[in-house]
Amino acid sequence: MSHVAIVTDSTASIPEQLRRQWDITVIQLQLQVGDHADAENRFDRGDLAAALRAGRRISTNPPDPGAFFWAYQQAASAGASAVVSLHISQRMSGTLQAAQEAARQAQIPVYPVDSGTTGMSLGFAVLSAARAAAAGGRVERVLEAAQRRFSTSSELVYVDTLEYLRRGGRIGGAAALLGTALSIKPLLTVRDGEVAPLTRAVGSRRALAKLVDLAAERAGNRPADLAISCFRPSERELALVQQLRERVRNLKELSIVEASTVIGAHVGPGALSITVSAG
Repeated sequence: MSHVAIVTDSTASIPEQLRRQWDITVIQLQLQVGDHADAENRFDRGDLAAALRAGRRISTNPPDPGAFFWAYQQAASAGASAVVSLHISQRMSGTLQAAQEAARQAQIPVYPVDSGTTGMSLGFAVLSAARAAAAGGRVERVLEAAQRRFSTSSELVYVDTLEYLRRGGRIGGAAALLGTALSIKPLLTVRDGEVAPLTRAVGSRRALAKLVDLAAERAGNRPADLAISCFRPSERELALVQQLRERVRNLKELSIVEASTVIGAHVGPGALSITVSAG
């Protein structure tokens, strides 16, 4: 039976178990540390964190269009009638352009979508699209499921410092916060496809408490899925789980996920985000 195949990129940060469960194809973005370049999932997180703190030269790149082309060809060979390909904001990466280039050469219709975001805001949308596809939904239904998630998801981001975003050229509107005192911790979001300032707090403890406040406010009384994304889970994230369980009134699912190392390279090893997907 024909079906709609789902493709995304590694910045969606979807755990491996869920990728397998919902038959989601993930194309890896590229990471370069010094002279070594490879798919981002081939880098050790501990080594990357050390390289970031040491100030080594680190850059990121979109996948080669060929990686998308072969993914689309494999979907066609597996009997897919179409592909919905959901990706990081084109204002943050050239990934969508690579997918569009490959789509023009595919044997079946491919629908590349600019999510306007990244991280688990993208991940939740991909999972919703995959569930719609698994239920036999046509392309229109699958796209609608993804768009509904995009419209109800928010990225709330804590960073220890804006220095990593500045180095990587992804600082966007948050540049207005550069130069603040070291004790001032910025809280950021993704708006109009790029990183944007949200608010700030004195010290990391108050900043994380404010992040929880914002997450509870965004969720409101609506049923909400939440994800805490970080470089590596620690006691800090476990404490946030408990706080969010107490504060979010209509919580459906709450998980801790390891963020894409490409995202980690831009926000720094001490950063974390709370994704609120409500509605």
